[in-house]
Amino acid sequence: MSDNLERELIDLVIDFCNVDDVDPEEIAYDLPLIGPDSPFDLDSLDAVEIVVAVQKTYGVRIANDNTSREVLQSLTALANYIRDNRPA
Repeated sequence: MSDNLERELIDLVIDFCNVDDVDPEEIAYDLPLIGPDSPFDLDSLDAVEIVVAVQKTYGVRIANDNTSREVLQSLTALANYIRDNRPA
């Protein structure tokens, strides 16, 4: 398990969602990941990209719409979900 999974997830989001003009060092982990308050300026299509990237990178499935809404609330929520559901 990574000691700084949230930081890894910032890089994943920037890479998979083609985010420009964001300084990874200035992203707070508890800010919204999707929507108008997101520092990444992500929308629902980007959310699908993140779900796919998490599955490919960490082997963790985000199964349904209700779960994805909770999990994609912030980098912290996403990292905690990955930690709790990562295959052994």
